[in-house]
This record gives sequence, structure tokens and C-alpha cells, in this order.
Amino acid sequence: MNEQLMKRLLLVEDDRSLGATLHERLLREKYDVAWVETKQRALKKLGEGNWDLVILDIGLPDGSGFELGRHIKEHTKLPIMFMTALSTAEHRLEGFEIGAEEFIPKPFHLRELLLRVEHVLERHPVRHQASCNGRMIDLEARAIVHPDGQREIPPARDFDLLQLLIASSPAVVSRNQILDELWGEDKFLNQRTVDNMIVRLRQMLGDTSSTCIRSVRGVGYQWSGDE
Repeated sequence: MNEQLMKRLLLVEDDRSLGATLHERLLREKYDVAWVETKQRALKKLGEGNWDLVILDIGLPDGSGFELGRHIKEHTKLPIMFMTALSTAEHRLEGFEIGAEEFIPKPFHLRELLLRVEHVLERHPVRHQASCNGRMIDLEARAIVHPDGQREIPPARDFDLLQLLIASSPAVVSRNQILDELWGEDKFLNQRTVDNMIVRLRQMLGDTSSTCIRSVRGVGYQWSGDE
């Protein structure tokens, strides 16, 4: 992973004054920040790219930040932080039961928020790049970058599989799980389809010895990359 890769934060805050202040300060701290004011805009942003952390207000104009937090935790492994004026013991317990890393009551000191953001990111590094045999996998651009700088764009479904393996590492992903994740209820596919995709990915990655994408007999595949 490129340690200099800018961390991407999604800030969900409907108070325009506070949102603008936080957005400006986080940008100054060298984060890549998107600021939205509603639950629906946050849901749209979540589908637009890979994020490292979501910072959530609870009282949003079109729904609860708790509802949004549950959605995030049900569909992703993203860390979330709540910041809110609703800071009773019951609210804090609900936030942590959802899976929040932090619960920051308003008002708060800006420096405290920045330190908490930094600590969460240290505990939950999210990879936007991986490597195999000198080839870099750019998960943002959905490309494989060869040692000579040439960028190869795999077929969309093949890259979805590669991304699934990397995100699941070090767990082994079964062929049935891959089929479910990539095709859902499509009944016209079989496990051989997955094996053919793995062959293509290994060719693009120069993985002739199957060390980056390992076969686990009777189970499925595991991403190892350049360990």
C-alpha cells in the first residue's frame, strides 16, 4: 500500500456553519473530504467510491444518523464516528451498539475531533491499493498498473472479483459466495465461471505460481498479494 495515499472522509452534517468549518479544517489536515447535509446525499456518496471513515451527525433533516449508521455497518466494513448534541447514556449506547468507533458529544473541541479521527484511521487502515509481482492494483481507478507504467483495465466483473478477494483477505472466499456477491440470484452460472475469471486475473497479474491468488482446495480462493 502507498502510505502517502490521501485518506477519504465522508462528513454528514446538516449544520451549515459547523459543516463548513469541519470541512475546511479536515482539508487543511490533508484529508480528502466530501461534505453532505442529508441522509440521501450520504447514501449516494457512499456508492461513489472507497471511503476510509464516515463522520455522522444523528439529527439529519431526512432521517436519523443512527439509521444511516446501521445501513453502513450492514453493507460495509467502514468505521463510523457519531457527533451529536444527543449525548445521553441511551444515545451513546445505541451508537456503540450500531458499531461506532467514537461518539463525540457537541459542542466539542476541534482538536479533539481531529485526534479521534486520526486514532480511528490508525486502527482501521483501508487499502485503496494492493500489489502482486510488481503490479499495483488501483482500487479507485479499477486498474492494474504494470511495472512499465501501463494501465490495464480488467472487465468489470473480473475486477469486482479481485476487489472482493482483496477486501476479504485473509479470509478464504468460497465459489458460491463469489457467485452470490457478483451475480445474486442468477441461476445460469456455475462454479466453473469463477475458475475462468481467476485464470484471467492471474494472467493479468503475472501470477503464474498462484501466490497472489491462492486456491484453497474444496473451498475457494484467498488473496495474499505481495506479503
